[in-house]
Amino acid sequence: MSSFPTLTQPATYRIRIVGRVRNGWSDFMTGLQEVILQENGTSLTELTGTVPDQSALFGLLVHIRDLGVPLLSVEYILPAN
Repeated sequence: MSSFPTLTQPATYRIRIVGRVRNGWSDFMTGLQEVILQENGTSLTELTGTVPDQSALFGLLVHIRDLGVPLLSVEYILPAN
């Protein structure tokens, strides 16, 4: 198995955004673990989980954009089993 993500295979990602995900926003985050962090007095949300493919990842990023919160990072963790 490749150590890089493919377009059509599931993979695990860590996404960090500034702020907190409010109630009602989580419908699109099914299957993602949410952790709230504090850095320099600012709340950050870290979402970690497996997405089915690159299309689903981009859809998730569109939802985050639509929330109007700054995206800090998207990190590929590993292929899903």
